[in-house]
Amino acid sequence: MGVANAWRFSVEGVLSKLASVHQNTQQQQQQQHFLGRLSWSVVCGLMLFALGLISLFTGHVASDLDWKGAVVCQLIFGNPSFQNFTTNAVKEGLVLLILMLLTMNIAVVSEQFSNGYLLIATSGGLNQQRTGITDAVVVARILNATLVVPELDHHSFWKDDSDFPNIFDVNWFISTLSKDVTIVKRIPDKVMRSMEKPPYTMRVPRKSEPEYYLEQVLPILLRRRVVQLTKFDYRLSNDLDEELQKLRCRVNYHALRFTKPIRELGQKLVSRMRNMTNRFIAVHLRFEPDMLAFSGCYYGGGDKERYELGEIRKRWATLPDLSPEGERQRGKCPLTPHEVGLMLRALGFSNDTHLYVASGEIYGGEETLQPLRDLFPNFYTKEMLASEELQPFLSFSSRLAAIDYIVCDESDVFVTNNNGNMAKILAGRRRYMGHKRTIRPNAKKLSSLFMARGRMDAATFARKVKSCQRGFMGDPEEMRPGRVEFNEFPSSCICQKPFTYSNGYNDSDRDQTPK
Repeated sequence: MGVANAWRFSVEGVLSKLASVHQNTQQQQQQQHFLGRLSWSVVCGLMLFALGLISLFTGHVASDLDWKGAVVCQLIFGNPSFQNFTTNAVKEGLVLLILMLLTMNIAVVSEQFSNGYLLIATSGGLNQQRTGITDAVVVARILNATLVVPELDHHSFWKDDSDFPNIFDVNWFISTLSKDVTIVKRIPDKVMRSMEKPPYTMRVPRKSEPEYYLEQVLPILLRRRVVQLTKFDYRLSNDLDEELQKLRCRVNYHALRFTKPIRELGQKLVSRMRNMTNRFIAVHLRFEPDMLAFSGCYYGGGDKERYELGEIRKRWATLPDLSPEGERQRGKCPLTPHEVGLMLRALGFSNDTHLYVASGEIYGGEETLQPLRDLFPNFYTKEMLASEELQPFLSFSSRLAAIDYIVCDESDVFVTNNNGNMAKILAGRRRYMGHKRTIRPNAKKLSSLFMARGRMDAATFARKVKSCQRGFMGDPEEMRPGRVEFNEFPSSCICQKPFTYSNGYNDSDRDQTPK
């Protein structure tokens, strides 16, 4: 993938040059006619010049190292007593010792190995930003850059002003990835003061290959020392080499841990569901007004719906005119809450099944939700399970989404009405954690079936729904290398191993966990 090219300006390369200098010096010493020409002040000069290269190529000031090196050279080579005492062999050993000491000094601050600082401004809601954070770590690895903790989007539809430490455990994030990428909370003041210009800002194309970052971003990073990438969502290709894909998994499934208050409340909701039933389903309903407007679909609300969603669509000036019927036939329309209920009943879930419904603002409110409640009376939301405890989070949509994320992840069966960011990320996580059952609708086939439901009996409808949903039930055999969306199908991180579900949805837990 050419990723190794990013390391050509690292300290390893400089040390290689220093070793070459020493080898040449040794060869010259073996030749008597060159011995008198080589002064040890030249050796010191070469060493300090190498340190200057380190400073130049890593974007860091190495004046303190230069000073220490100069002092050592003066003590050893400038003092007559040392010159009289030391033999060539001892002097060679001292040179190597100095090189080792200086190298160790540089290694103490790992940022000095990097090619510069990478600032990331994420985009979208919580889960869209999660993909951006994951890819930001991988891009920092590709560029051999020091990653500054990413900035979250405060200007999306949800208008959440939460910062990274408000949602994610920032210290855990930094320490978990310390062997992969150097991450800092902010750019050091001395670096900011030494910069002649503000950080260079750019936006890379969607799904960019690693080569793009090496060819287009790395030269700017080396020249400017700090680069900011804006609107950073899905800016890295799905198709990466295996090691970079595994790094994606380490970030997404291990390093991105929610803050303690979010984790504690999420686990409380899980416990309260478990106290009512041994097994429960989590349903993620992505049915907010902005989602429906963006989809260009029609849901039967007449002129009122067309006007309201049409007004919201005006926020996106570049959206094309879409045919609602055409979008539904293409499977681009999220299922309504009623359609989700019909699908679940057809798949064999009885009306005493406990549902945890994760959602934001449902378009149409309780009127839209009522058909799902009628089909599944044991219907619960975070607002129903935690009223007072939820108060500190109510003004922050991303923190509320994080709580829903935890409950959905812990559920026995996870069901989604769409193929959005949270649906994909949770589907991938549940596969990674042992193939816990995840059901996503085959909306393209189901759309015509829902339209024709009144012309068939319940048994025929159920049989056809089950047929439509083959390959969309979260079975392990759905995990195949080369599937387009890595967040949903993290194949590089899951080993192939025989795996079977017993008959029926009730055995949704994994029988064997892939190693």
